[in-house]
Parts: sequence; structure tokens; C-alpha cells
Amino acid sequence: MQIRAATNADCAAVQALIFQVLEEYGLRPDAAGMDQDLSTLEESYHQQQGYFGVVEDAAGSIVATLGLQKVDSQCCELRKMYALPQARGQGLGHALMRFALFHAQRLGYARVILETVTPLVEARGLYARYGFRSYTPDEISWRCDQAMQRELGTIPADWQHWRLGRE
Repeated sequence: MQIRAATNADCAAVQALIFQVLEEYGLRPDAAGMDQDLSTLEESYHQQQGYFGVVEDAAGSIVATLGLQKVDSQCCELRKMYALPQARGQGLGHALMRFALFHAQRLGYARVILETVTPLVEARGLYARYGFRSYTPDEISWRCDQAMQRELGTIPADWQHWRLGRE
């Protein structure tokens, strides 16, 4: 598997993957609202000091996603980190988290925030393992019930190398 920067040509596949995972967990996709960024990945992420990546399997199919969206000059939001069921359980979440944190620091951010929801038990455990702690934001998206943040500090240089493997 490999990760690469997404382009607008990936929008339909990315949206299908994310909506599939949301529905798997009983969550409602919102193409016209909070998921609208999926229709313009380049404009919503890359052109706004962010990043959106996709993970492809050996056949070139997208099996996972992750986004870093600018909040302000010091902070970005980790968004849309999802994997299809067949890609889970292989250390992919750890590899993506390391890649995301390293990349956020490389983009110049000092803090990463995220919003999540109770049914995403595995994801919430992963966030905690990588130093994310709960906080109370001024606002939270209607689909989410928790917010977490992490100061970046020093990120190990080897985290820039995305690799699949168990921890």
C-alpha cells in the first residue's frame, strides 16, 4: 500500500469510501454540509495550506483517507481519517497518524485538533495513544460529540516515512 496526495479526480472515490464507513458506524453523511469539502479536495485542502491523502492498495484502489485542514496559522484539523474494513487491523491507523502528525508539523502547524464521535471506539483509542486529549471547543459539528487536541512539539523524523506495519 502507498499514500499519495489526492486530487480532484479522486473526489468520487474518496466520498464513496468515507460515506461507506460513516454508514457502517450508523452515522449520516452530509454531502451538502460538513462533507462538502470532499467535492473539492485540492481547493479545500492543498490550496489552503493543508493536505489530503489517499492510501491505495496494490491494485490502485483507494482504501483509506486522511485530511489536514487549516484552522489558523498555528492550528490544523485532522479530518476524514477513515479506512475500509479490509484495510484495518494491519497497523494502517498508526502509520496514518504518524504521517499526519509529521506532515502537520512540516506544514508549520503547532497544534492539531479533531472532532470525533462515541461509536468510533478504535479511532478514539488511537488518538489517545498519540497524545490527543479532550478539550471543549467553542463549537462542534452536529455529527460529533467529542473534540480532542494535541500540541505537536517534536515529532520523530522517521514518522515522515509512511509504512504499513504493526506496532
